[in-house]
Amino acid sequence: MSPADTAAEGAPFEYDVIVVGGGPAGCSAGVFTARYGLKTAVFDRGNSSLRRCAYLENYPGFPAGIDVETLYGLLHDHAEEAGCEVISDLVESVERADGTDGFVVETQEGRRVTARRVVAATRYDGEYMRGLDDDEEMFVAHEHDGEVHEHFDRDYPERDGTTRVDGLYVASPAPEADRQAIMAAGRGARVGLTLVDEVRRSEGYLDTLADQYDWMRREAELTGEWGTRDRWREWFDGRLPEEHSLPAERVAELREREIDRKFDTYLSDDDIERRTRRGHERLLERIDDELVLRRAREIESERRSAESDD
Repeated sequence: MSPADTAAEGAPFEYDVIVVGGGPAGCSAGVFTARYGLKTAVFDRGNSSLRRCAYLENYPGFPAGIDVETLYGLLHDHAEEAGCEVISDLVESVERADGTDGFVVETQEGRRVTARRVVAATRYDGEYMRGLDDDEEMFVAHEHDGEVHEHFDRDYPERDGTTRVDGLYVASPAPEADRQAIMAAGRGARVGLTLVDEVRRSEGYLDTLADQYDWMRREAELTGEWGTRDRWREWFDGRLPEEHSLPAERVAELREREIDRKFDTYLSDDDIERRTRRGHERLLERIDDELVLRRAREIESERRSAESDD
């Protein structure tokens, strides 16, 4: 468990974060929470809007487009690589856990698991959130073919995904996430970072230090005074408000933890090379074997031709 969910908040949970939905929004949110060290589960087996698409031609990074199944596989691969547990099961209900600030999540296959925080990331179905707040606020009625239907109000969450229910975040349904897959991924990232920022506040980081930037930098940039812990201590102390109530020992603990995290974001050339190779290998796992073999033969032929010209 994360420090926030044990020491600071008192109650142990099976997961720090449960994400309901494993499409672009859900996986994107899960990547950010898991990379921060929060134990994250992504439940995915529902009515996926992405799987209703015939083919994607506007998702950046795939010049000729990408088929839906391959993208779905890559999304889940990425979530797992980041540390998420991806579970093929349908979430049927999310309820408050008795006596805690967390949630009990029940699934179609009879699972009953607990989490401190829940991220809703399913475009079509918000029924599993009924009862968490005033249903008149969370759901809206509309008439269709002479019948009155209710659906989750896409305007219920705030723009950053927070809600009036402590610990409940909504990546989707949401107006800005429901039009294109890439917009859903961006929405998920924003919600994931919002959640991480709130965890950092619960850990004791003040507002001026709560923002988390998940960036990796080259170790060669860590030079001069910024290569010393003392300079980073000055940076940390300079962002503390002049008046705050944190005890000195708590400040020192948070300071050293944050400096450790900062130093971990700087990669050596060997680290970059290793991660690059790992990234390429994971991509190859999703590429058709015959295409890989055909391209390998073409590369070998090109090399032999170049050698003969020499």
